[in-house]
Amino acid sequence: MAQKTQLNGAGATFPYPIYSKWFSEYNKLHPDVEINYQSIGSGGGIRQVLAGTVDFGASDGPMTDEQLSQAKVKILHIPTVLGAVVPAYNIPGVTGEVKFTPDVLANIFLGKITSWSDPAIAKANPGVSFPNEPIIVIHRSDGSGTTYIFTDYLSKVSKEWESGVGKGTSVKWPGGMGGKGNEGVAGQVRQLKGSIGYVELIYAVQNNIAYGSVKNAAGNFVKASLEGVTEAAASVKSMPADFRVSITNAPGKNAYPISSFTWLLIPVPAKNPANGKILADFLVWMVADGQKLTPALSYAPLPDSVVEKVKATIKQVR
Repeated sequence: MAQKTQLNGAGATFPYPIYSKWFSEYNKLHPDVEINYQSIGSGGGIRQVLAGTVDFGASDGPMTDEQLSQAKVKILHIPTVLGAVVPAYNIPGVTGEVKFTPDVLANIFLGKITSWSDPAIAKANPGVSFPNEPIIVIHRSDGSGTTYIFTDYLSKVSKEWESGVGKGTSVKWPGGMGGKGNEGVAGQVRQLKGSIGYVELIYAVQNNIAYGSVKNAAGNFVKASLEGVTEAAASVKSMPADFRVSITNAPGKNAYPISSFTWLLIPVPAKNPANGKILADFLVWMVADGQKLTPALSYAPLPDSVVEKVKATIKQVR
């Protein structure tokens, strides 16, 4: 009987649906390798990888230089897939797609637009009849890469957001209610009439929650799709060597503006060299065969140019 190896990871909820699929498929191919993953939010993933309590972490907000300087060993950012953060809503009487301009999104989350009947919302949505209902803002209560992506986007499109709230895995929200994990925010939006929150695309799709299109940098309203996320990724002309890159508000006619890579955080050298080699083997599978499983779960695969760079980087993990 071959020795069973268990690898433990923790972090982002944004890629959790694809990670759990990958880990179970990989286990079918390699029954002696079990990868356990706790979906606790990117903030938790970064903390655990710094504390050395996991074999790998996961985050949708790249670690900051300051966080990396606290690490006892080098930590690699390995991009895994691309995803989209969508404005998901529950507006009584409105079933269709609502269009959001960057200003409207920023002002809703700043607490400046407080009712669905606000003229700024109506202006972008001619012909839609909005109820005179208060807007209930739902945001993440835990340290979250989804929050990082959303606030990174808002900081690029709103000066007031940038100077007042800023970007991060945790920010001081101007108002609203908190939900834990993408699951928590999706659950709150589904239950609360008049609510709006931000979730990774698959959570809106799986929970059957309406989500809107967002006006991109080219001036077009784009609803999140694999193609729109792929076009946003294509805007990166030169990928930095450490893969820490932001693709929110990307140029491109059909680029979806709230798109992001998500990363596994891999300490090198591994605490246990044998585990490091097994993890490297998994990563090689993930960037090749694993990518084929992404579209079924509403994630976009890594661009080929990035896959080649990632393969070279994985050599450091062995």
